[in-house]
Amino acid sequence: MTDLHILTEHTEALPAAPYHARHFINGVACDSADGRTSDRLSPSHGVLVSRAALGSDVETNAAINAARTAFDDGRWSLLSGKDRAAVLCKVADLIEENTDRLALMESLESGKPITQSRGECGGAADLWRYAAALARTSHGDSHNALGNDMLAVVLKEPIGVVSIITPWNFPFWILGQKLPFALAAGCTCVVKPSEMTPSTTAMLGDLLAQAGLPAGVCNIVLGHGTPVGSLMTTHADVDMVTFTGSTAVGKQITKSAADTLKKVALELGGKNPQVIFPDADLENAADAVAFGVYFNVGQCCNSSSRILVHEDIADAFVARVVALSRQVRFGNPLHADTQVGAIVTPDHAAKIDAYVRVAVAEGAELCLGGGPLTVPGIGVQFYQPTVLRNVTPDMAIARE
Repeated sequence: MTDLHILTEHTEALPAAPYHARHFINGVACDSADGRTSDRLSPSHGVLVSRAALGSDVETNAAINAARTAFDDGRWSLLSGKDRAAVLCKVADLIEENTDRLALMESLESGKPITQSRGECGGAADLWRYAAALARTSHGDSHNALGNDMLAVVLKEPIGVVSIITPWNFPFWILGQKLPFALAAGCTCVVKPSEMTPSTTAMLGDLLAQAGLPAGVCNIVLGHGTPVGSLMTTHADVDMVTFTGSTAVGKQITKSAADTLKKVALELGGKNPQVIFPDADLENAADAVAFGVYFNVGQCCNSSSRILVHEDIADAFVARVVALSRQVRFGNPLHADTQVGAIVTPDHAAKIDAYVRVAVAEGAELCLGGGPLTVPGIGVQFYQPTVLRNVTPDMAIARE
């Protein structure tokens, strides 16, 4: 693959020491009671970039209890929308002030290019401001459709304690899609980020404290799905669960939440088709396909992972996608020009490679790539741009 654009240099320096990510419970940053931690190696550079507290039932119960107490005593839920909005706007300002620091850690833990991390982390500030606007404008309703002598009133009230479980591919952005809106409504929260990308969420805890969010209103527990995530979805004091991640885990959450009638919001896996007809603008369509599959190292729930092309234009369209794929700049995510960085873990990289190998063995035609990519002086946790054609609907690579 010598004709690929591979960038090895970095325009951002690696930090001098690993970041120490801690839980944030009842307004205090803390380590685990048993002292356990987990290390995160940069998938791009192979060096230790963060050491995170590893939570257990102890920290999870403490966080849920803090959120329950904070909700029930009204320190947040009984504030006016105006006052809640003021705090959310302060958080937005602090996110913008710390965008570079957040983005660097996001790239180091996830492997995504630094320019994409800046867009994600800095852009999250706008989500917090949007939520602040909703806090000020949320209202109920009234109507007299039941008759002239009756007035019906609809009140909007916060649901209570919300468990928020976020994934590794957009840790700060997806947290911004969930947390500020729950807070805007007056809810209190317990947050668990992925153990692969915990640090930007831990950093947010400090920003929440600086913004004046009352203790216990938002609590952050770092750790694995078992026991932390499991307890967050089954605990009787949790009123709602929102989860972004795999379909299998989403099914389990739905089952376990039923026992206590929790409300559940899920964003799960998909296999997104893009359909190209003969009358399409093929240049623009190919460009959209290439962007959609290489953005965020291809690790998106809405990645353009399978393409359905009309047979009359199939050859021409495949040629365009292959040509564009050769132009995509792979390499060190800390280089400002890099467009595709490293795969998040060795297991994920091996899984990708296995799907490709099985597809070829089943008769798919390999038009480009098809194997790991070594970036000289950086690491081996990269994967070549890969295009397969003549994929049939029954193949695993088309379905999973």
